[in-house]
Amino acid sequence: MPKLGVNIDHVATVRQARRTIEPDPVWAAALAELGGADGITIHLREDRRHIQDRDLRVLRETVQVKLNLEMAADEEMTRIAIEVGPEQCTLVPEKREEVTTEGGLDVVANRDRVQRCVEQLLAAGREVSLFIDPDESQITAAAELGAHGVELHTGRYADAADESLRNEELAALVAAGRAALDHGLLLHMGHGLTYRNVVPVARIEGVSELNIGHSIVARAVMVGFERAVREMKALIED
Repeated sequence: MPKLGVNIDHVATVRQARRTIEPDPVWAAALAELGGADGITIHLREDRRHIQDRDLRVLRETVQVKLNLEMAADEEMTRIAIEVGPEQCTLVPEKREEVTTEGGLDVVANRDRVQRCVEQLLAAGREVSLFIDPDESQITAAAELGAHGVELHTGRYADAADESLRNEELAALVAAGRAALDHGLLLHMGHGLTYRNVVPVARIEGVSELNIGHSIVARAVMVGFERAVREMKALIED
């Protein structure tokens, strides 16, 4: 059964819209844990558009489950990750102009840069995952670099316009997941997963972790954070 990592970035997005002190993502993390979250995920971006350095430091001191830091494979973020010490670091692509992460990290095209980052994180004792598209060449490259796992980008599945396309993208995730497991990698998945589409992904053999944020935060606006997490957790456990 997959574990649930709850991404709380968009709690910080609401806060930063007014440059104030609330809602505090630290509080959201505590409520997510009460709701059954197995991990807390945050993305500290170069432009600090939502999560701030203070959030990372305080969450490191307060989160009782696994803390997963999504980060660009650059020198600044590598230094911060080594200094603060989240249990897991997930390397993601990052473009300043994008609204959200638009695709997986191209490990093949950026091999040298990614390798430098991975080696430093591994030496510091961090668990390393690479956020990639469900493509076998990317999976092979991730394994060759020594990553512990991969997080397959589920965006094309989530955005599929009809059932036929959705089933096609689901099959691609299944095949890529099998390839990742064959390489001895931990298998995570995430991006665009909602209360309506998560169950087929949660049933994919070998998936150990799902990272979900926007849909939970959106529902929490209506029903509260703890309940929103409990409802997502129940769907994954079904």
